[in-house]
Amino acid sequence: MEQPPEIQVKVLGDDEESPAGINSVTMIKQSSRKVYWRWLKIALYTLSVLLGQSAALLLGRLYFLKGGNSKWLSSVVQVIGFPILIPFYLLTTTTTTTAAGGGNNQPLPSPYTLGAIYASRGLLVGICTFLFSVGLQYLPVSTYTLLCASVLAFNSFFSYFINGQKFTPFIVNSLVLLTISSVLLVFNNDDDNEESASSSAPNRGNYVVGFLCTLAGSALFGLLLSATQFVFVKVIKRQTFKHMMDMVIYENVVACGVTVVGLFASGEWKELGREMDGYELGTASYLMTLIWVAVFWQMYALGAMGLIFEVSALFSNSISVVGLPIVPVAAVFCFRDRMSGVKGVSMALAIWGFVSYMYQCYLDDRNSKVVTKSIDETSPRMSS
Repeated sequence: MEQPPEIQVKVLGDDEESPAGINSVTMIKQSSRKVYWRWLKIALYTLSVLLGQSAALLLGRLYFLKGGNSKWLSSVVQVIGFPILIPFYLLTTTTTTTAAGGGNNQPLPSPYTLGAIYASRGLLVGICTFLFSVGLQYLPVSTYTLLCASVLAFNSFFSYFINGQKFTPFIVNSLVLLTISSVLLVFNNDDDNEESASSSAPNRGNYVVGFLCTLAGSALFGLLLSATQFVFVKVIKRQTFKHMMDMVIYENVVACGVTVVGLFASGEWKELGREMDGYELGTASYLMTLIWVAVFWQMYALGAMGLIFEVSALFSNSISVVGLPIVPVAAVFCFRDRMSGVKGVSMALAIWGFVSYMYQCYLDDRNSKVVTKSIDETSPRMSS
């Protein structure tokens, strides 16, 4: 009886190449490079969120304090700055398209599906910006900050049901600390006698309206963040910078249209000339304030979308909440507010919560490396 041919098995060493010409050392280096590049992007997106959100909120407060009174104009400038992203978008798209290959071969959703996604998201973003503008006008900064922190609770709820978010002890610890850090701001004595940013005397009716609008905006924004992650993972199914930029730009185009329509439909545009002339810091400062608000909100939008893309919607929202205590602290230098112990404790808790979440991300990456390494060790390459 003829014996079957003998099969020779050879396990490759670190300095030996596979038939494809790639050795294990090269694969490890490539994997490490990807990890470092990912963490660099996370750091840049985080900085973009913190700087953009803090500066935009401070300038938005300045607009109302110094004579601004248009809620719809405040909403427009939050989304109208998208054209500054277009040159960078076109350049990046050109380079990544020529370098792309292989990748995800699954077909993209139809243009009608993508159009419906961008249009619906843009509509909701436009509504969110108006609701937050009402809150910023009618509420003290401490109360407004507290209510904005509720986005984290809403986003946690939606992420659990929509994105299947898992809550580890470090994540729960982070969420609790970040929530407490923002809640503490409501007990800040500096704001006990603070009037709302509105130029008119505050009254209970305006306070209730601002409270409800900010709370509704927080709930809607928490839903938007979770929906964004769902769209990337389940609908678009692409992990490219181009598709992230598509989401940012197209939804801002729609949101800009919604808020501009609101500005003209409300009749507030008729008062803009008088408002600019009566602005306490002058016409030039009025225009520059609005321009820089637009720029910083686009910086925030790009960073927030990038964090959703790289990590998760809950992580992106946690970074936003980390930035909330920065605003009262920065107001000490910008508006000569008094620094209190409550503000310092709030900032410390926010940093602690941020470190807790980042440590969980580090553990996830480390566990991922261990799993990958064990698979490589138990599945040696074979050559005949």
